Amino acid sequence: MSHRTAFTRRKALTLMAGTVALPMASTWAAEGQVITVHKDPNCGCCTGWVRHLQKAGFTVKTIETTDLDGVKTRLGVPADLAACHTAQVAAYLVEGHVPAVALKRFLYEKPNATGLAVPGMPVGSPGMEGGNPQPYEVIMFGPADRRPYMRFLGEKTLG
Repeated sequence: MSHRTAFTRRKALTLMAGTVALPMASTWAAEGQVITVHKDPNCGCCTGWVRHLQKAGFTVKTIETTDLDGVKTRLGVPADLAACHTAQVAAYLVEGHVPAVALKRFLYEKPNATGLAVPGMPVGSPGMEGGNPQPYEVIMFGPADRRPYMRFLGEKTLG
């Protein structure tokens, strides 16, 4: 006995919804995520990075402080990965001008790591726009190791 199933409009819409939702998975990582950014009150590039995160769908809580070194020490940011601001989201640290796309991917994957960092202040990174963009790496770090996570030129992802 053969059994034929009709391909209905409802089945087609369900299939289409599934294929549309898959690429959107990385945006779900930002929804409902509150990122706390510790920054100097006079830092313009930090404010630019906060705006970048907000445009990407993150809710940002800003804590302004003149003792960023104390914050970095308290949170355990490695000195060689330090940048001009430090953030916390979920159970992770985010140091420096990490692009939102890298942070969304990281939060979606939930790796066993302490966080992400972009050491220094590379020209062209979010918040450091202007001039000729420099290539830079986002570093994933943990207590025992670190490795390149993503590479960028400005906000453009490199292979």
